[in-house]
Amino acid sequence: MTPSSSSSSSSTPPSGGLVEQARADLTKRLGVDAGKVTVVSSEEVTWPDGSLGCPEPGMRYTQALVPGNRTVLEVDGKQYSYHSGGHRAPFLCEHPAR
Repeated sequence: MTPSSSSSSSSTPPSGGLVEQARADLTKRLGVDAGKVTVVSSEEVTWPDGSLGCPEPGMRYTQALVPGNRTVLEVDGKQYSYHSGGHRAPFLCEHPAR
């Protein structure tokens, strides 16, 4: 199952700080200047379950729709997907569900 985008999605995150939180995490994680991080997209999504589009093998997740956000950042040609939803802050999803 793939997350659905809301009809009102835009490049502005719903709470204003999600892109900044994701960018801060990525700059710290990679040890790069924030100016090297490009925002590819940021959109409101409805995740199909509690994994927020980033399931881990062997884990069980709440089977309920969860409103959230997917932000894609890029550094030196490589893209990084950050997911958030419910009460969870943006986190790097290394293996997003397709």
